[in-house]
Amino acid sequence: MQLVDIYLDPGKVFSAEKDRPTFLAPMAITVAVTVGMTLAYFLRVDPAWFQDFALSSSGSEMTAAEIAQAKQFMPSARTQGYIGAGAVLVFVPAVFAVIALYYFLAGKIAGAGLSFKHGLSLATWASMPAVLTALVAIVGALMMAPQTPQHSLMLTHLDPLVVQLPMDHALSGVAKSFNLLTLWSIALGAIGWKVFTRSGWGAAVFVAALPSVLIYGIWLLVALF
Repeated sequence: MQLVDIYLDPGKVFSAEKDRPTFLAPMAITVAVTVGMTLAYFLRVDPAWFQDFALSSSGSEMTAAEIAQAKQFMPSARTQGYIGAGAVLVFVPAVFAVIALYYFLAGKIAGAGLSFKHGLSLATWASMPAVLTALVAIVGALMMAPQTPQHSLMLTHLDPLVVQLPMDHALSGVAKSFNLLTLWSIALGAIGWKVFTRSGWGAAVFVAALPSVLIYGIWLLVALF
């Protein structure tokens, strides 16, 4: 079964995908677990505490009056959960479409002749390690104390798995956003690209890693300077 083989035998999956590319199953699973992770957290977090935490970690100096006013206009945690879940339904497929377009254009440049559907297949199947992150976060949300920051549930991210940076640290956003399983996804993307295009490993790793290197590299430079 491909949903298991993508973790254990990805070459087999991409060999099958080369002839008959698919994307609905991995996309649907990614959307479902991301929605589940969002709702599991926001429906369990302490609403009053979450408002205070969100305002205190925003990085702006606010008076007591400004904080009170901001709370009046801030959606409740439950409402933010529903809004976030709805956004996932649009955002995740859109991201996959952008990545698929990248692979499609990269294929044109490389003369590989990949279709956009091949790009979607590669984008969605290579992202499956992120499903594990969401499942871990769902379990954590169901077991957490109500006054728990959401980022502390992302146990495969650089922060909190390797480092624990304060919210006002220059690299806090980068560390809390970087999922170490992205390295696994890059490896899957490289395997898929190699199978689809019959390229060498160097080209495959370059194509698979380039988006993440650019995104996090630019983010890191902005955070530092």
